[in-house]
Amino acid sequence: MIRVVVVDDQELVRTGLRALAERDGDIQVVAEAVTGREGVVAVRRHIPEVVLMDIRMPVLDGIAATRQIITDPALAGVQVVVLTTFDEDENIFGAIRAGAAGYLLKDISPDGLRAAIRTVAAGDALLSPSITRTILNRVARDTGSTRPGIIATLTEREREVLTRVGMGESNSEIGASLHISPATARTYVSRLLSALHARDRSQLVVLAYESGLVTPGINST
Repeated sequence: MIRVVVVDDQELVRTGLRALAERDGDIQVVAEAVTGREGVVAVRRHIPEVVLMDIRMPVLDGIAATRQIITDPALAGVQVVVLTTFDEDENIFGAIRAGAAGYLLKDISPDGLRAAIRTVAAGDALLSPSITRTILNRVARDTGSTRPGIIATLTEREREVLTRVGMGESNSEIGASLHISPATARTYVSRLLSALHARDRSQLVVLAYESGLVTPGINST
């Protein structure tokens, strides 16, 4: 059973997310919170696998709440998915840099929501296609974010895997592309997370673009 905490200041949204998330029986919403501060308290109390976090809330916004959750050593296994109606660049990058494992818009389908929860609970990160496009556009124009030398210590195979992660491929897809097993691909991703001091795949995606391994409009799809 995947345990979830829902943090949103609108009761109707919270009720809807609970109903949609729990429909298949393998996901349980163990707590709801109205503000970011209440959300942090609820997460510390219940220690769920996944938090569905709104961004714009009173008292403490979702990005600040995400940062508090991610930096708390006692909550090391908790994954945050930012779920919002807004797709502004600063919100996306703020959420990712705060440590969110995913960023989804609230117009996602019910099946997509449940799949996102399962994906993040399994340790993978996810970004919706529209969010990925925003990242590409932002990195392409933000020359100040480029970090030369970030991949200098990686092996050729690790750079290949990081490129595939940046292109949005799953471990199975990386394995097929590079003719290795999904398990081996997962091992390489774990090495990259450690070597690049990234918390999850979403941060690896940003690093792939910032380092120039993936170029918008060339090797992205």
